[in-house]
Amino acid sequence: MKTSTPHRAICRSCIAACVSAAVCVGGCVMGPDFVRPGSPDVNGYTSTPLPARLTPGDGEAEQSLVVGRAISADWWKLFGSSQLQQVVEQAIAGNRTLVAARATLAQARQSVAQARSAYYPQIDVAANLKGEADIFTLGPIVSYVPDVFGATRRTVEQHEALAENQRYQVAAVYLTLTGNAVSQAINIASARMQLSAAEDIVSQDERNLALVRQKLEAGKVARADFLIAESLLENDRTQLAPLRQQLSVARHALSVLVGKFPAQWTPPDFDLTRLDLPAQLPVSLPSELAHQRPDILAAEAQLHAASAQIGVAVARMYPSIDLSVAGGIEGTNAGFTLASGVLAPVFHGGGLKAQKQAAIEAFGQVADTLRALEHDAELVDTERRALDTSSESLALQQLMYNVGKSDLLSLLAAERNYQQARLGYARALAQRYLDTVQLFVALGGGWWNAKEPVASAKPGLVKR
Repeated sequence: MKTSTPHRAICRSCIAACVSAAVCVGGCVMGPDFVRPGSPDVNGYTSTPLPARLTPGDGEAEQSLVVGRAISADWWKLFGSSQLQQVVEQAIAGNRTLVAARATLAQARQSVAQARSAYYPQIDVAANLKGEADIFTLGPIVSYVPDVFGATRRTVEQHEALAENQRYQVAAVYLTLTGNAVSQAINIASARMQLSAAEDIVSQDERNLALVRQKLEAGKVARADFLIAESLLENDRTQLAPLRQQLSVARHALSVLVGKFPAQWTPPDFDLTRLDLPAQLPVSLPSELAHQRPDILAAEAQLHAASAQIGVAVARMYPSIDLSVAGGIEGTNAGFTLASGVLAPVFHGGGLKAQKQAAIEAFGQVADTLRALEHDAELVDTERRALDTSSESLALQQLMYNVGKSDLLSLLAAERNYQQARLGYARALAQRYLDTVQLFVALGGGWWNAKEPVASAKPGLVKR
């Protein structure tokens, strides 16, 4: 085998020359530099001031709005239920959508690493056996495309922005998942509370029907009274099936969120009376909301990627310099090649508009939820007083009817009022819990404060 060692020095010299040329030709970066949109110029969420305290009265739980307080990443713990905490943790660990989003994020980060590799020369080793003379050549091939006009830097910037976008997509999935898991747990508790009320009402109807039957047999009431009582019983029974279906739907939905088949796993029987209503509700400052909501941040990152793409397109309108060096033990051939290409700039418009629209929608959701909590407190107060009044009225009518001082229609009217009041109170109470969950979600859920990173890093810490 023939070799020629002096060529090794030539090879090393050419490689050094290639790298030096790359450093020398490094130049400007084409295209616009991304400027992060500022926070919306507003000082509040609603046009009129919100009350600092939400006080229903009649012994109902009070809530207060604390502006500027940080949101806990595990805000669901404020409901004081170990069962709820365990279910949310199961959902975070087993939800298929969250697992898929995290996998996509990992893939996006690999794309960033791949794009960054263009910063460095590419070195390959080539081997060749020449003819019958058994001349073997072995040596490196070094190639490098200097980033003269910033195409590589803009490409890396674009991939970083796309990875950042995916990171916020993961946060959005996490936020939606935890919010839905807590909401479905409350829906289970609400359906069970309403179902319990409906079953009690049916039981009361059955007792009334038995009492009327006794009086009918004793000749003290007309058969029409018996038919009215029987009709009321059958009518109230019709409410049971929809409430049972509502309970089943909530249970199945929570099973899916946890990543289980409904036949494989049954959620706990949550009880609304055993869930604490968070007493203090942290409300982010309007200037901070735009930097907490993952949907706003994702739209901003998408805008950043589109801005970088302009730079890539503009840079590719200029000549591309490809430096390559081939060296070998048997011999060397060194040379430079110059090629150029033209590509018209491409820009996916609407990014800034999308970011602004995301911010507007986010502020609207927070405003709606804050007003809803205010109205929930009023509604719970009204429903509670209606329940107390109807309960006293029913007790009085039952007593009067038993001693013959009231007719059946008056008793059944009192029954109907009490039924409506009890179900209305259960729905109003559940809605107050659900709107409390919605507020935490609308404000971003504190995902950036998690001890175990949701998608690593905090908002705004990705290189811009």
